[in-house]
Amino acid sequence: MRKAYVAGLAAGISFIAMGAAQAVEIEYWQYVFDSRVQAMDQLIEKFEAANPDITVKQTTFPYADYQTRVVAAKVAGQGPDVVQLFYGWTDQFVNGGLIQPLDPAVFPHAEIESEFFPIVSAMKRGDDYYGLPTAVRSLALFYNKALLDEAGVQPPNTLDELLAVAEATTKRDGSGNITSAGITMDMAGQDHHWWREVLIRQNGGVPYDAEGNVAYNDAAGAAALKFYTDLQTEKNVGLVGFMDEGQAAFRAGLAALTIDGTFRLGAFADNPFEWGVVELPADANGLRSNYSSYFANGIGATAQGEELVAAQKFLQYISSPEAMEIWLNTVGELPARREVALTEANLADPIRGPFLKGLEYAQTTQFYDEAAQRQTAIDMVNRVLLEGQSIEDSIAQAAAAEQAIIDQGRQ
Repeated sequence: MRKAYVAGLAAGISFIAMGAAQAVEIEYWQYVFDSRVQAMDQLIEKFEAANPDITVKQTTFPYADYQTRVVAAKVAGQGPDVVQLFYGWTDQFVNGGLIQPLDPAVFPHAEIESEFFPIVSAMKRGDDYYGLPTAVRSLALFYNKALLDEAGVQPPNTLDELLAVAEATTKRDGSGNITSAGITMDMAGQDHHWWREVLIRQNGGVPYDAEGNVAYNDAAGAAALKFYTDLQTEKNVGLVGFMDEGQAAFRAGLAALTIDGTFRLGAFADNPFEWGVVELPADANGLRSNYSSYFANGIGATAQGEELVAAQKFLQYISSPEAMEIWLNTVGELPARREVALTEANLADPIRGPFLKGLEYAQTTQFYDEAAQRQTAIDMVNRVLLEGQSIEDSIAQAAAAEQAIIDQGRQ
């Protein structure tokens, strides 16, 4: 039997050899996001060139349908050999039998823990890792240079400066309605992370206690929520639902500031205006916080035999330094390996640098059901802005709802 090897790829994790009497086809699934799909197409092309006995078929689904399709495939006894999953879905994928643990003989734990950023530990359950990321994310503040120049202001460094810049750049019609936002408001995007892991901490609290229980139903949580909702109710510099999505308003040149992640770098590259990036604003005492996350790739539960060996080999490649460089240049997300990410060039880069700095003080939320926990934050804000519920009552309702999700996830 012939042996196919991945040649010339020093990945830190040793590549495995597989015996194959004939070509093996494996399937890779991820959700639709143009730059990510383009990056994976490049990786598949390079992998197949080095491994002519393996064919990789990429299948994509809309984000809203993605998890449902993975579950449905498993029920039907099918499914992907290699599957992308958000780190916050790990419990659902493990408990649902959608992915299998990584073989430590192929993916040595010591090498994973020495070469990847520490947040990779979020993919570990018990003694097993269930996936590896190609890239990691943090948040930063994007700004439209033309709108700031027009208002005669500089990118903000503190929360007070953020309010001042947002006010200076907001445009309103004769009735006071926003026609161009100072800052986007999109809790369904990245703002729920900003509120949870940044604003709560900058107001002296923590979102969860040492045991992982909800801890934001207090003065700090309320102050953080008030700061956020005041952007619309008191300051009139942002509006939930403006241009439907925050990133859409920014891309249209109708928002001066927006908080988003590294994954937007590829998409924003085509913006018809000059933009920049700075770290998330500090509080009055200089305290900064951030949120880090990632999508990992795991091996589907149904992969076995030659398909399993091929899937392991493919996962090794898309977790390699070469793959991470391609992903960085195509998508904009930061390499998950320290050595690849923390280069002098990346740290000095005016766009990548703020995101890398953010990783140094970022928090990684332990989600049990990311979509449901995100929805509690969306509902919390909507109750205040749309229904007139008090800050205190809405945050208490959100805390109770999220704690119930956490309790359910622990069962």
